[in-house]
Amino acid sequence: MAVHRVTLIPGDGIGPEVVGAARRILEAAGVPIEWEVCEAGAAVFRKGIESGVPPETIESIRRTRVVLKGPLETPVGYGEKSANVTLRKLFETYANIRPVREYPGVRTPYSGRGIDLVVVRENVEDLYAGIEHMQTPGVAQALKLITRRGCEKVIRLAFELARAEGRRRVHCATKANILKLTEGMMKRVFEEVAQEYPDIEAQHIIVDNCAHQLVKKPEQFEVIVTSNMNGDILSDLTSALIGGLGFAPSANIGNEVAIFEAVHGSAPKYAGKNVANPTAVIGSAIMMLRYLGEFEKAELIENALLATLEEGKVLTGDVVGYDRGASTTEYTDAIIANLGKKPQTTSVRSYKPLQLPKVSPELALVVPKQRRCIGVDVFVESTQLPEQLGPALESLLDGLPLRLKMISNRGTRVYPPTGAMPEYVDHYRCRFLLRDGAGELDDAAILELLQRIGGRYRWMHVEKLQEFDGAQGFTKAQGED
Repeated sequence: MAVHRVTLIPGDGIGPEVVGAARRILEAAGVPIEWEVCEAGAAVFRKGIESGVPPETIESIRRTRVVLKGPLETPVGYGEKSANVTLRKLFETYANIRPVREYPGVRTPYSGRGIDLVVVRENVEDLYAGIEHMQTPGVAQALKLITRRGCEKVIRLAFELARAEGRRRVHCATKANILKLTEGMMKRVFEEVAQEYPDIEAQHIIVDNCAHQLVKKPEQFEVIVTSNMNGDILSDLTSALIGGLGFAPSANIGNEVAIFEAVHGSAPKYAGKNVANPTAVIGSAIMMLRYLGEFEKAELIENALLATLEEGKVLTGDVVGYDRGASTTEYTDAIIANLGKKPQTTSVRSYKPLQLPKVSPELALVVPKQRRCIGVDVFVESTQLPEQLGPALESLLDGLPLRLKMISNRGTRVYPPTGAMPEYVDHYRCRFLLRDGAGELDDAAILELLQRIGGRYRWMHVEKLQEFDGAQGFTKAQGED
């Protein structure tokens, strides 16, 4: 019997307890695993390693290519990067798979509705690229980066997952009605890829309507693929429908490495009390077994878990109340005792191996037939009002092939005036276009413009305005004609 080498990261807070429970069950089920126990998170931050992930953990993952990990603490609003996000990005685990299903014995307002869906979240791009700047003392910026290859990989994986699990419908949830280039790219790629899966029904849905429909009629969904931030929010929502984060497993899947973890956090107030619900980590371990090809062992443990919940004799405090709930240890013991049993009233889905999308090792490029720069957005810090700033900037353009098209503040056009009454901050986007619309704006003209603006104002950001194959590669401000 082949032995699987797996990196084990116990994690912070309740992590060692719930990961320990999953490890006990795997060992009781006779799964042949050789563990490499490593650390990440709070203890590593305290050692002064700003990523939260030490070199020896990275090296272990490079060897094993498979990780089972507990939750890691992340400083909120200050300090270091999330160690969770660091691990996902270091190993390009581009898809976060979060299944949600109704569990027996766990009563919720949705019990009996047959909820059984999977959120497939893009896992390394979007706002989670973590590229932020203070543009002025009172204005912060985050860059939302979405790539065609990133969209294509996660969307293909969503369709392949539907096939592997015998599902018939995939929804793509985006905010493409507002963010037409970034979220719009995901929508367009989804519609292209969907044509290659005629056996799967494909539907696009606006993400806020998706959240609404998940609360109203969650049983209509089977697979939802979405961008990083949307997926983070929607997957937490879906876990609440079936009993909470204690029942929410996940898999971070890449073409080289897979990381399996619960969706929930480290819950420090419950740490060391032996009361945490380990179901989410157990579910993550089951997903790991399928990834490793151990389908029989995965089914054995899933059946024991469902049988234990179905019996309803040993349930944790998040289900029945912490004053009378079973301990983490008692719940784990009950599952181990039920190995070999099958649930009587709960169906178990059959699974096939998941076919990962093939990814070229070459640099991801989209090559247009034609491209040209037709203008530039310059972001300027100023305490002037728009009616003062506009003419002042126009006076700087003598001899340049540019005209001031408009100025926006917080995304709304404020010059030339439109009659709107926005509240101003000291952060203006100033849009300059070629005067006659012909030819191409060269870097020398842009540098001269910046030199002139910089002589009078602080500028902090510049974006070229480009056309690709005749289509504008930028959006307009609210109120811009």
